[in-house]
Amino acid sequence: MLLAKLSEAGGISGQEAEVRQLIRSEITPYVDEIKIDPIGNLIALKRGRKGAEGKRVMLAAHMDEVGLMVVGINSDGLLHLAASGGVDPRVLVSKLVYVGADHRPGVIGSKPIHLLKAADMDRSTDMDSLYVDIGAKNKEDAEKLVKLGDQIIFATKCEPLGEGFLKGKAMDDRVGCYAIIEALRKQHDFDLYGAFTVQEEVGLRGAGVAAYQVKPDLALVLEGTTAHDVTETPEHGRSTVPGQGPAIVYRDSSWVGDPRIVDRLIETAETAGVPYQIKRTVTGGTDAGRIGPTESGVPVAVVSMPCRYIHSPVSVICADDLNNYVKLAGLFLDSLDERGLPV
Repeated sequence: MLLAKLSEAGGISGQEAEVRQLIRSEITPYVDEIKIDPIGNLIALKRGRKGAEGKRVMLAAHMDEVGLMVVGINSDGLLHLAASGGVDPRVLVSKLVYVGADHRPGVIGSKPIHLLKAADMDRSTDMDSLYVDIGAKNKEDAEKLVKLGDQIIFATKCEPLGEGFLKGKAMDDRVGCYAIIEALRKQHDFDLYGAFTVQEEVGLRGAGVAAYQVKPDLALVLEGTTAHDVTETPEHGRSTVPGQGPAIVYRDSSWVGDPRIVDRLIETAETAGVPYQIKRTVTGGTDAGRIGPTESGVPVAVVSMPCRYIHSPVSVICADDLNNYVKLAGLFLDSLDERGLPV
């Protein structure tokens, strides 16, 4: 399954090469041009039927994932770590990880509960109190296996969960990458660009660079977002709910979706009977915040996949949502052929 391959590939911010190579191998048979820019964005072009007379439409999704990085090696061979992106240290203890490009196994550790003082029990775990154990005897042994700056990714297998769900790491935003790959299989009247961006999790850094190169007439960001439907969350605070379809985003902390694109997305979903929901919260930013202000401005909106436990070692998504997420993106592109751009 392509999504499983994307999920299990490693690519913290700035080290997206493994994900990029996988995407490149998947899309090469379907696109006319592939470019990797100086900062690592992969930009693919599927030429439209109208040639130079057509418009430029860009789909964007980021390749990078939240994770960790090696920033020190102790004399006992344990690795100091730092977060890459928004990682909650409370969920990291005892998690299995892979370190470096060769995916060397490791375990995240901390002081065992038996050695904690009473005052320590009420304190939140912080990143400085964690380390990664790769089974090295000492610093010299560890330095033969890993180096400073190596990425640390979660060793999570992507597989079905229960009835109709999938679990895996980096669903934010490998689901978006998956949807773009599927969209690039089909030709349209317009030139379709797939922008697989870098360093979104550390400041939306790649998307603006990609947009300056493409200069799209319209852009759609395909993202993963919080599914805060779990215990004790009030109904009005449930940003999205798995099983209710892809989430159309009116606004977030980085951008207000172009209302013309949002309206077309809603019309497209309702006409085709594709279930959808509106994201209820406005926290979090996306690549739209960098694409929109490019040059004289780009009309852009966001469609997101509801993901439980986002930015953690494992996320959970609904398989039906994934299918409808891909379907809505494809039908939206079809509507641009049939009715033209809404901008």
